[in-house]
Amino acid sequence: MDVWLRSYGGSNLLMLMLIIFGFFNSVANASFNVTTIRFNEGYSPLFGDGNLVRSPDGKSVRLLLDRFTGSGFISSKMYKHGFFSARIKLPSDYTAGIVVAFYTSNGDVFEKSHDELDFEFLGNIEGKPWRFQTNLYGNGSTNRGREERYRLWFDPTKEFHQYGILWTAHNVIFYIDEVPIREVVRNEVMGGDYPTKPMSLYATIWDASNWATSGGKYKVNYKYAPFVSEFKDLVLDGCASDPIQEVLEASDCTEHNAHLNVQDFVTVTPKRRAAMRNFRQHFMYYSYCYDILRYPIPPPECVIIPSEQRRFKDTGRLKFGGSHRRRSKRRGRNPSVSTDNQSSM
Repeated sequence: MDVWLRSYGGSNLLMLMLIIFGFFNSVANASFNVTTIRFNEGYSPLFGDGNLVRSPDGKSVRLLLDRFTGSGFISSKMYKHGFFSARIKLPSDYTAGIVVAFYTSNGDVFEKSHDELDFEFLGNIEGKPWRFQTNLYGNGSTNRGREERYRLWFDPTKEFHQYGILWTAHNVIFYIDEVPIREVVRNEVMGGDYPTKPMSLYATIWDASNWATSGGKYKVNYKYAPFVSEFKDLVLDGCASDPIQEVLEASDCTEHNAHLNVQDFVTVTPKRRAAMRNFRQHFMYYSYCYDILRYPIPPPECVIIPSEQRRFKDTGRLKFGGSHRRRSKRRGRNPSVSTDNQSSM
C-alpha cells in the first residue's frame, strides 16, 4: 500500500484512493458463478517443467523464474470463445525485467496469422509497483498493436486476485476481480483484426530484461531468484474446438454459446460500466486509441471519450510517459513490435 500511495503522490491522495477502493470493492464483491478445475483436468506444462510446482491437491500451481529458465503452462485443448480466468499472486520486492503473462493464443498453430488476447504484468524496481497491459491481435495483426497500459488499485503481491478474459463472437472483456477494465466490441470494419480462430490458454513467467522495465534499463537481478508467481481457481469455460477443422468448417459451439450468453460475466451492468469508467480514469496511463502519432485515424473499434482523451498527449501517454513494447511470451522468440522507450513508473 505504501509503494502504491507513493506512486500516486503520497498520502494527500489517500482519501480519494479509499473512495475508489470502496467503489471497486462494491462491484467485485459480487463473485461470478464459475466452475474451477484442477491443473491436470485442463492443463499441461509448457516449458521449464522443473520450475512448475503443483500443489498436492492439484488446485494451484507455482511458476518460477531462476537464472536457468522461466516456466509456463498451456491448456490441453483449444477453445472457440469462452471465459478464462485464474486467481494470481505476483512476485514481490525487486521484479524489474520480469513479465508474468496470462493470455490466449494460437501462435503455435497459426504462426503467421495468429490470434491473441493478453494480460501482461510488468515487473519493476523495488519500491515501485507492478504495472500491466492488455492487448488484442487477430489474424496476425501484430503490426497494429492495441495495447493499453495501467496501474492497479491494490498490491498484487500481497493477495490473490482474479484476472479474467471473456471472448465471444461479439466482444472481448478483460476483468479484474469482477470489475471490467476494458471492452473491445467487434465491428465489421475490424475485419480479420478481431480474434476468430480457436485458441489455447497460457500462463508464463519469463525474463524480458531487454524491454520490460524502463525500456531495458533495469534487468532481472537473479540474486533475488527464484521469482514465484502463483495461480489458483483455474477456470476454462469454453467450447473445445479443433483449429484445423475450424478452418474447414465452423465448429458447432451453439450449445456452449447459449450457455455462455446467460452467464453473469457477459453483461456489463450500469454499475460495472461505472466501475470500468472509474478504473480507466484513474489507472490507465496509455491507450493506443489516443496515440494519434501512431494511429492518425483511430482503429475502428476505438470509442473516443472526450473527457478521457483530454488526459492524454498525442502519443497516447499521460504527462509522465510510458512506452508500448510487445514481446513474445516465450523465452527466445524475436520481438514482433517495438516502439519508444518506457518510464520506470
